[in-house]
Amino acid sequence: MSWEDDWLLGLPLFVATIVVHVTAFLAMGRLLASAPAHLAQSKILFGVSVAIFALFAAVVHALEALAWAFLYVHIGAVPNLAEAILYSLEAITSYGHAPAFLPPHWRLIGAIEAVNGLVLFGLTTAFFFAAIQNGRSRNSTRAGSV
Repeated sequence: MSWEDDWLLGLPLFVATIVVHVTAFLAMGRLLASAPAHLAQSKILFGVSVAIFALFAAVVHALEALAWAFLYVHIGAVPNLAEAILYSLEAITSYGHAPAFLPPHWRLIGAIEAVNGLVLFGLTTAFFFAAIQNGRSRNSTRAGSV
């Protein structure tokens, strides 16, 4: 069995999803950081902004899984987009409970997507942590200066 095609197709998409992910989250971080100062003082508005950030993260992750699904259909590893999306969501989240499998010669690309998912979710966690810390520090700085 030769896995060169898995590496040649999987690694560029691995890198592309990370670049898109970081770019999208940096843009969202800038947007949150530019919010008016009085918004950071409201715990309810802060909670709503975290919820919006979480929704944004879910959409970004779904789009990344969709990119992998398109690849699976394009290479003929999965017969249709619906099955490809199911497989991709399972691989990228490491869920793995539905009966969706890739043919043996494409299984490495599924593993590459799973590693990609670990990196993407790790980056998401880091961005969430940074955004919450930034919001808390903005809050405490304003509270201390009053």
